[in-house]
Amino acid sequence: MGNASKTKLDKVVIRIAGDSGDGMQLAGDQFTSEAAAFGNDLATQPNYPAEIRAPQGTIHGVSSFQIQIADYDILTAGDRPDVLVAMNPAALKANIEDLPAGGILIVNSDEFTKRNLTKVGYESNPLGSPAFEAYQVHEVAMGTLTIGAVESVDIGKKDAERCKNMFALGLLTWMYGRTVDSIETFLRQKFAKKPAILEANVLALHAGWNYGETTEAFASEYEIPPAQLPAGRYRQVTGNTALAYGLVTAGISGDMPVFLGTYPITPASDILHELSKLKQFDVTTFQAEDEIAGVAAALGASYGGALGVTSTSGPGLALKSEAIGLAVMTELPLVVIDVQRGGPSTGLPTKTEQSDLLQALFGRNGESPVAVVAPQSPADCFEIAREAARIAVEYRTPVLVLSDGAIANGSEPWLLPDVADLPAIDKNLTPAREEGDDDAGAADYLPYARDPHTLARNWAVPGEPGLEHRIGGLEKANGTGNISYTPDNHDLMTRTRALRIALIDVPDLEVDDPSGEADVLVIGWGSSYGPIGEAVRRARANGHRVARAHIRHLNPLPHNIGEVLANYRRVLVPEMNLGQLAMLLKARFPAEIQPITKVQGMAFLADELQEAIEAEFSGRLTHAEHGKYRQALEGVVTTTGEPAAPTRRIGHTATGTTTGAQRTR
Repeated sequence: MGNASKTKLDKVVIRIAGDSGDGMQLAGDQFTSEAAAFGNDLATQPNYPAEIRAPQGTIHGVSSFQIQIADYDILTAGDRPDVLVAMNPAALKANIEDLPAGGILIVNSDEFTKRNLTKVGYESNPLGSPAFEAYQVHEVAMGTLTIGAVESVDIGKKDAERCKNMFALGLLTWMYGRTVDSIETFLRQKFAKKPAILEANVLALHAGWNYGETTEAFASEYEIPPAQLPAGRYRQVTGNTALAYGLVTAGISGDMPVFLGTYPITPASDILHELSKLKQFDVTTFQAEDEIAGVAAALGASYGGALGVTSTSGPGLALKSEAIGLAVMTELPLVVIDVQRGGPSTGLPTKTEQSDLLQALFGRNGESPVAVVAPQSPADCFEIAREAARIAVEYRTPVLVLSDGAIANGSEPWLLPDVADLPAIDKNLTPAREEGDDDAGAADYLPYARDPHTLARNWAVPGEPGLEHRIGGLEKANGTGNISYTPDNHDLMTRTRALRIALIDVPDLEVDDPSGEADVLVIGWGSSYGPIGEAVRRARANGHRVARAHIRHLNPLPHNIGEVLANYRRVLVPEMNLGQLAMLLKARFPAEIQPITKVQGMAFLADELQEAIEAEFSGRLTHAEHGKYRQALEGVVTTTGEPAAPTRRIGHTATGTTTGAQRTR
């Protein structure tokens, strides 16, 4: 092909960055789909600006999409890109620090005007400076080349230039030995009703591919063979989509309709979007006027015998807390999905964090225990949604699902399950009574009579003859469900509700310890799964004996977790918060717990965790508390009392080790 030689690679990490209106996510999604169809293992991670439309050409408005593709099983979207495509100076400045020396940098040179450079603080074009000699720099006039490629199409210059994301996609497709056929098919479907826009995008796509084929600027074309994954049919899936599919199949497995009552909120809104497309599977979606109405409607649907679901993020979970407490009191099944983001308040709406664990466990008045589960990856969201539904229905309890932005928006290959093999969910509704039954009197039905094994109360569809009953937020008498204010009954019911959660059947915690001789355990939850797994791989390759485990059931915890923790000299707990799980484990188990914390709105990098693991083995990672508050404040306040610019550092916080780069922007 062309003048370029072929170089075989086992993996590559590519990041495409530009203005939020430049179509970076669309280009990334299509490159991902092509890689998935080719058979590569892959993982993706988009990064969105917080503002709906930040000023064009500014760092605040930069949107990026990162993908790692490989010929082996991978766990993350990669720490840093091997290839960075920067569509303007803002994208370059926001991302260049992540590109390692020797990396490939492709820039849209048309955008490097004096005005655009000034917007982001460049006094002159940096591409020719000595600092950029460390990279393989390719300046491509993407705008000019795109406009020239589509000049035969009757569209304006602005619309023509907007096709430059397809030019960049075509170039990347050529670089990695792929055809544009599947991408062209997608474009023909997407723009079927806009023939001029369709033709322009297709022409730009081919122009980018042909540019790579004919130019002598690129010395090499790259080849990444398909991965050897377990046999089966795969599709690329994001976490939010997998949650939606899991809920639909749970409804089918439990022979009950699914009702989603929700209010749109970043980054959970796609769950509503996906479920609204699946009404043919007895799914009802209700976009309420606010968060409280959404959860109240979902709880009402559960009262009527449906699988009631509500979705939100951290701020919405706070608003839903009273209604979740009502679900605790009425002992009705309810699935609450919290796609966590940076907080507090509005916080970082498009960034990821794991800071809602304590809110999920304790963020309601009174003793109001609920089950809490967390997916470990985008594909795992399918199974965790079904597990949440199983627990909610079989134990008559709210279940909080703690996803997060990294999982919700990230994607990976998902092995499609055989629907016939999915286990049934036993809703065990009290059957309607036949007319003429001797015991058909409503007074005989006991809505709070309990299953002796699960302590789940009776659940009946309201209005069935002989099963009439009422429930509400006032304390219930055990058995009858009548209102009761007696001290002994409240004590009994409070303890019963807690015991019902404690009795939930969850699998034992599995430990990955190939040597069987590790004395350090790395344990995590949520989206830390991939970075922990990759960091542990690297540490083992360097000769360290380290075990890892991942918690998917956070309440109740796996029953063997105390035994597992006791087997290790030190337990490292990475979290994207200030040590919430670590605090809970310390409170319950006499283990040596060392938090590793990060609250930058970004997921852990594998090399950050590898550094922490290897610091533990070299004796540099300490759990001593003395002096950590002072170290945490170092660099935050200047001698004049003004906030100082954050610097690149790895230090300690009051709750553990903080890893990662803090950059001045």
